[in-house]
Amino acid sequence: MSSLGDLVHALPAVTAAQARGARFDWVVEEAYQAIVERHPAVDRVIPIAWRRWRSAPWGFGGEMGAFLKALRSQEYDLLLDAQGLAKSAAVVRLARGAEVVGFAKRDVRERAAAWVYGRGVEAPRRQHAIDRQSQLFAGAFGYVWDADEAVDFGVSEADGPRELCLFLHGSTWTSKLWPAPMWIDLARRAAAVGLEPLLPWGNALEQGRARRIAEGGAGRVLDALDLSDLVALLQRARLVIGVDSGLTHLAAALGAPTLALHGSTSHELTGCRGRHTRILASAFGCAPCQSRTCRYRGPGRTWRNEPVAPPCYAELAPDRVWATALELMDAAGVLHI
Repeated sequence: MSSLGDLVHALPAVTAAQARGARFDWVVEEAYQAIVERHPAVDRVIPIAWRRWRSAPWGFGGEMGAFLKALRSQEYDLLLDAQGLAKSAAVVRLARGAEVVGFAKRDVRERAAAWVYGRGVEAPRRQHAIDRQSQLFAGAFGYVWDADEAVDFGVSEADGPRELCLFLHGSTWTSKLWPAPMWIDLARRAAAVGLEPLLPWGNALEQGRARRIAEGGAGRVLDALDLSDLVALLQRARLVIGVDSGLTHLAAALGAPTLALHGSTSHELTGCRGRHTRILASAFGCAPCQSRTCRYRGPGRTWRNEPVAPPCYAELAPDRVWATALELMDAAGVLHI
């Protein structure tokens, strides 16, 4: 209902449950509907506009009523809360079904959610999010999860040529943002081998950063795009470089050669998985801090005599990132020169 990354992490579990006979209707934030619709196990998507409604709930009574009607139009064999938040549990509670299942009380992200569930499934939090989802779905549907089973996101990969380069520079966490001067340097390196970095954005701050990267280095700032448009671009990408964000996870799921940069977040918990994926993670002393904002108060770190903020990214300088990107494209078998 609120995180593209959470949605992508659930897709392999949906694929595995489908192989055991499960079919799904899926409640999802309206902006992410285009991803859920692509999965063959999903019969019906029920979009929810939580992000819009929470700003002024009194102004969307008609939409809320239509959503509730769609949610309750069918009685289900099983209601599964795969996000483990109070708001997702509330939606499950409003739906009609024989059984409500979610994470066990000690494993759920918000403890209040566990009171809604008739049955809780153990899926310890200190492991990768995809593995947690796989355990949740296996427990809910009564099959044994095989940790060695191949990860299959169930969303189609494009068969056509891959010629695009995308820099996914945005995140809601300021602690995840790779410094703009480093993006500028990386853009110049990409342009030197004939790649034009495409720079998407989702808000005014990201648009400003995209313009700074393009003006200082190289690349093209894209127009405002919806998720369907971005999927089409990602399916044509020969290289995607991004911070730990939902779009970067989506790129990996779609089979694009994807390099993810981790500073404040743990790649062991939320690292990208996919057929052509590489991860660079900072080994800075306080990384991963898992904090939305940088709280480091020690000696500063620099790159080319300029301060690096967050300082954990000083270990992920553009020369190291670009060398890894070239290795990734070679391993994926895509032409880059």
